[in-house]
Amino acid sequence: VYESEELFPLFANRLLSQSRPEYEAYLRWSGFDPNHAPDPIVILGVTEGIRQTDAVEVFPCPVPDADGCFVNKFFLHGIRWMPPMVIDRIARLQAEEPLKLMADFQNGVDRHAVALRTDSDRVMLGYVPRYLARDVWNLVQGCDVDFIEVTVARVNVDAPLQNRLLCRMQACWPDGFQPCSGEEFMPIPSSVPTQCGS
Repeated sequence: VYESEELFPLFANRLLSQSRPEYEAYLRWSGFDPNHAPDPIVILGVTEGIRQTDAVEVFPCPVPDADGCFVNKFFLHGIRWMPPMVIDRIARLQAEEPLKLMADFQNGVDRHAVALRTDSDRVMLGYVPRYLARDVWNLVQGCDVDFIEVTVARVNVDAPLQNRLLCRMQACWPDGFQPCSGEEFMPIPSSVPTQCGS
């Protein structure tokens, strides 16, 4: 395990440079105030540090909030694969508008895929990020459906598709719930701790 006071280059290179003209917009798209930018690691936790040149995603392992709830903000995935009418529908979403979770059992890429749709007109918009999908399944099984809420945090009509729709999910934190505990999250060397925050 390596520790540093600053982000390692692998992570620092995944942040948009502060000298770029769209830096303030980048912070706004991610739900941050450009006048009070958070720590870079917090920015990475929302933006996922996605680059077109590789498949690495950076994200935080969820921890209970002060009320013992699961709360997570994420950008909706898969928008680029949706028909143009979906992109138009996303542009008309309002902040705090409720969204609904949908299992996509027959998804050819990820059998744990969880889609999001609008409530009123039932338009499928895209997907919960793959790194959260299994945890969402566990929350659906462990929480009363009334205690799982997904809402629009922010619509960014001027942003690239991967930053177009910022969502917020809140749910109960069931007893025994361990996020990021699937095999895909296990450390490769056995000596690395497997608990979040260890």
